[in-house]
Amino acid sequence: MELRVLQYFLAIAREQSIIRAAESLHLSQPTLSTQIKNLEEELGKQLLIRGTKGSRKVTLTEEGMILRKRAEEILDLVKKTEKEVTLTNDIVMGDIYIGTGETDSVRLIARAAKKLQEACPGIRYHISSGNAPFVLEQLDKGLLDFGIVFGTVDLVKYNALKMPAADLWGVLMRKASPLASKETIGPEDLWEEPLILSQQEERGGQLTQWLNCEASALNIAATYNLIFNASLLVEEGLGYAIGLDGIINTTGNSTLCFRPLAPKLENEMSIIWKKYQLFSKPAGKFIDVLKEYLDAPAE
Repeated sequence: MELRVLQYFLAIAREQSIIRAAESLHLSQPTLSTQIKNLEEELGKQLLIRGTKGSRKVTLTEEGMILRKRAEEILDLVKKTEKEVTLTNDIVMGDIYIGTGETDSVRLIARAAKKLQEACPGIRYHISSGNAPFVLEQLDKGLLDFGIVFGTVDLVKYNALKMPAADLWGVLMRKASPLASKETIGPEDLWEEPLILSQQEERGGQLTQWLNCEASALNIAATYNLIFNASLLVEEGLGYAIGLDGIINTTGNSTLCFRPLAPKLENEMSIIWKKYQLFSKPAGKFIDVLKEYLDAPAE
């Protein structure tokens, strides 16, 4: 399987047309069709469903959709590797890829990056947001240099640097909500209320244990992957969102407020990277600066 042919396949998937893809690649249509046919024969799977004579649109088969996802990952990794290898010895410049969930502790990463920027202005940072399975998957595939994760770290697979702050769990609600009059929110306050939970917590976790109630017994009105979207549901009165503090601005003219859970529930965080990983120069510089920054006394 050649990288060039994967690029051809992605062009067809993007354009949904062999004719338009051939034009964008500056190839003839027969040449492109032959390349894709050879790829299908090599894999032993049909990748495209060609349109009828009246329709030139092509769609991906199930196997084609799988290949599209993997091809994008492969080509991203190739591009990342080329950048790392071709940099000169004298100048530290390039890209650093970090995956993280939504957390105010990204500020610590930003401060370390700002400090490094003074010495190495040629470094660029790429932040990907997602839940823990997404971050770990991307990290394992080599598409991320670092990941920020909550809770216990598998120290057999990863090196970890513990973040000095812990994120506090609480409830995001409208200021006009009945529970807004309380300073803290207990489990029993939420048992009968419409809740908006993260997709990960809906399947069970420390929050379910804190609630002392099975997820199936709760009134779950919605789930979210990004709490900003959940905050919009809260604003419209759909329910109470349980999440981490410091992500949604509840000051000033905001119609929302945040109340911490009681008993208190916190998440410890670590920045992790694969064991025995060979860092690019930018990534190596970044972790050195981050270690110094986290070890420094608070100002």
